[in-house]
Amino acid sequence: MPNPLVGMPQGAEWLVILAIVVLVFGAAKLPDLARSSGQALRIFKTETKGLRDGEKDDDADGTVPPEQREIEARNRAAADNVVRETHDDTTA
Repeated sequence: MPNPLVGMPQGAEWLVILAIVVLVFGAAKLPDLARSSGQALRIFKTETKGLRDGEKDDDADGTVPPEQREIEARNRAAADNVVRETHDDTTA
């Protein structure tokens, strides 16, 4: 039976991978990249848990994480800031 860990990177390979990531993204962007990845994974986890449990997405039961509520609030604020043209039919 073949060993399933044969293809996994070991110590030195991880250092090379980390060096390539730092070169591609830059050291200043890595904390932001890690933070946004963590938030995305947290949102994904709560959504899949809700689907698995058969629950509906509802703010009242507290299943929506704070990050998702913040995103939805920003989207609502952006939609409210859209200038809408109104027509006045009283003038000829």
